Amino acid sequence: MRRLVLAVLVVMGLVLAACGAPAETPPPQVVKETVPVPVKETVQVKETVPVKETVEVVVTKEVVKEVQVVALPPVDPAKVTGNIVTAGSSTVYPLSERIAERFADEGYTGNITIDSIGSGAGFERFCKTGETDISNASRRIKDTELESCRAIGREPIEFRIGTDGLAVVVSKENTFVTNATKEELAQIFTAEKWSDVNPNWPAELIQRFIPGTDSGTFDYFVEVVFEKDKEPLLNAPNTQLSEDDNVLVQGVAGSPYAVGFFGYAYYEENTDKLNVLSIEGVAPDATTVENGTYPLARPLFLYSTAKIMKEKPQVAAFLNFYLTYVNEEIEAVGYFPASVEALNAAKQAWLDAMLTP
Repeated sequence: MRRLVLAVLVVMGLVLAACGAPAETPPPQVVKETVPVPVKETVQVKETVPVKETVEVVVTKEVVKEVQVVALPPVDPAKVTGNIVTAGSSTVYPLSERIAERFADEGYTGNITIDSIGSGAGFERFCKTGETDISNASRRIKDTELESCRAIGREPIEFRIGTDGLAVVVSKENTFVTNATKEELAQIFTAEKWSDVNPNWPAELIQRFIPGTDSGTFDYFVEVVFEKDKEPLLNAPNTQLSEDDNVLVQGVAGSPYAVGFFGYAYYEENTDKLNVLSIEGVAPDATTVENGTYPLARPLFLYSTAKIMKEKPQVAAFLNFYLTYVNEEIEAVGYFPASVEALNAAKQAWLDAMLTP
């Protein structure tokens, strides 16, 4: 019976085709599926062990839990047309550049502009002049920037893409400092001489190389180390500012008495020239950055809007591709993957934007 019905349908289809009836293609649908991914979670269990006297022993056990991963619809870069314009954080820049290169390698023939101008300047282009499709940021959008976006009819959507451990660095020639407390950091970036911070350190002028004020890295450092008061940092002697992190690298590498800070990826590229400091006794690495024990860990973001994504399918496709493959590229760039939960939330934000009427 099922074969008979199928045959009738086929005949009817042929008749309609012969009569010139137009064939309708169903609209593409956004599909969400989940796949289980094992994630190791370490828990500590206290056990009481009877011996000659009762003692308390801490036993570490590893628990494997299943986490559902949101999957976005597949994207074929070779079928994507139209240009994409992004700008913002110098920290996010190398990661966006890496993803853009992979997008092109897999067939995209359009042009992706990625300007490294700092998070603040990036939000200005995105929220005030409306020049960009995507804003790259090493901090969350500020309320004032959000108001500017809404004033030009843009409602920003936040996509978490990874985590950075802001690196405080000195030259390889510096042998006297390997760790600093946050209190010492504030002194290092304001005092005149190293010996003013610690009498055991050289009585040499501190040379400082720091990101410009448009940088999200600058904003984050001021927030954490100077309690949001940027004036002491800006008024410190022997301080050079630049939006170009490579300039900062060269400056710090050039003197044993120099110090600077920037995204971890730039330290990773220059480990032959620089040493990274531990902060409060904790060095930046994948574990300490993700669990928050490293005091200068921070999230990385992309921003766009549902309207842009719908009016420019190439932007939606690139964001989809970015979120799908970022964890395959991020560690090679020098940053750390966002948690599965954070990346799931970013993918869900993409889905919600595309499904919004």
